[in-house]
This record gives sequence, C-alpha cells and structure tokens, in this order.
Amino acid sequence: MTTVRVIAREVAPVLGAGRRELRRHPVWTAESTEGAGVGVVVVPGFGGADASMAVLRRWLVRRGYAPSGAGLGLNVGCSSALVDRLEQRVAEHAGATGGPLVLIGHSRGGWIARLVAVRRPDLVRGLVMLGAPVLAPLDARAVVQVAIRGLLGLSRLGVRGMLDEDCVHGECREATAAGLAAPLPMPALAVYSRADGVVGWRSCRDPQAEWVEVRSSHTGMGIDPELFTVLVPRLAVWAGHGPSTVAS
Repeated sequence: MTTVRVIAREVAPVLGAGRRELRRHPVWTAESTEGAGVGVVVVPGFGGADASMAVLRRWLVRRGYAPSGAGLGLNVGCSSALVDRLEQRVAEHAGATGGPLVLIGHSRGGWIARLVAVRRPDLVRGLVMLGAPVLAPLDARAVVQVAIRGLLGLSRLGVRGMLDEDCVHGECREATAAGLAAPLPMPALAVYSRADGVVGWRSCRDPQAEWVEVRSSHTGMGIDPELFTVLVPRLAVWAGHGPSTVAS
C-alpha cells in the first residue's frame, strides 16, 4: 500500500468514516445488560483526548458497562505524569463502580494503561491494548516521529506538559520499559492490525496477553465492528457473566 493510501486510510476514521456502518452492525444494535455496571476506563492514543474514544464508550454503555474517560486532556505529556494521573482516575472510578474495572487503551494509551495495571492490579480485572506498541513504544511511522520531535522541541523551550527528553532517554524511559516488560497478573488482550499505518504491528503483540488480529486501520480501531465483536465475549467473562451470544 502506498504512503498516500496509508495516510488516507488513517485520516478517514478521524473525519467520521465508518461510523454509519458501525451503527448498522448487529454488534452495535444488539443491546445487553451483561456488563452489570462493571467500570471501564478508556484511554485515548497519542495526541488524542477522551472525545476520540467517545463511540467506544457509548457502545460500552449499550452493553451494560459503566465507562469513563481517562481524564488526561491531550495524550502528549510525560509518560510518568500520565501514568500517575491515570492511576488516580482508575482508583476513583473503581471506587465509584464498586470494584476492580477494565482498562482499555488505544495506542500510547494502551501501554500507559498497562503500566497502571502493573502498578495497581488490585484495581484492574482485565486489560485491553488496541494497537499499542508495548514492545517498542517509539515504533511509529514518520509522521508520528515528526510530532514527537516537535513535542520534545517545545519541552526544551520551556513549554510545560509536553513529552520531554527524560521520557525518551532518561529514568522515565527506563521505568516505562520495566513496566512494559513486567508480568500481568490479570487477563489481557492485545489487538493488532497488519494494516496499521501508524505503529508497527509486531510491537503490539505483548507476550503476556492474548493476541487478536483485526483488519482495521490504527485510527479506526475505536469504531471497528470487528474489534467490538472481539471484545464482546472477553468483556462478558471479565464481568462475570459468561460468554456472549453475539455472533462473530
């Protein structure tokens, strides 16, 4: 696939492509109470805000779960600071929903969610990583590398809240690497796509997780019926309500 086609495929979901098809799909139209109010925190990818994962959260409500955004603002800051803030949100939402919850993270949000799951296994009953390059967090295409360099440049100029050198070369990077290599004490799912135009799909195959391949673009995972169909039975088991009856 040419670079132009890859870019077009990744931009299309951002502009709304695919949402009409999702809402016509049985995985969207079939409502359920299987979630039984189990909490879910959904973490957006690099550069994204909670609004970018709103469709996934609405679908979770339709399945009976109690989803929340991550509350991180834009996902562009220092990894250690984002992990601290996400841990606080997870603790608050677990308290509000009465017990351990499910963490779902897209791209960088997936490996940040993994770090929180390792740190606070008492709060997490299951982890889903969507196109998350946990084996090599900087395994990204050229356009993302340009964005990373831009954020590092802003940080050097004194702009606060940006990705900084410590995240790429210092103690923060070392702590991140250790957390991403640590065993996971809860069930986990790593979703990847060979058609991913943003991150390297091989880097998404966490050896501590179940692997599932989908055909989505990177940006389209949050609205992909195939992905939602994959999630249905696994989330149901984690919620304690057995396998789903939704056909794949």
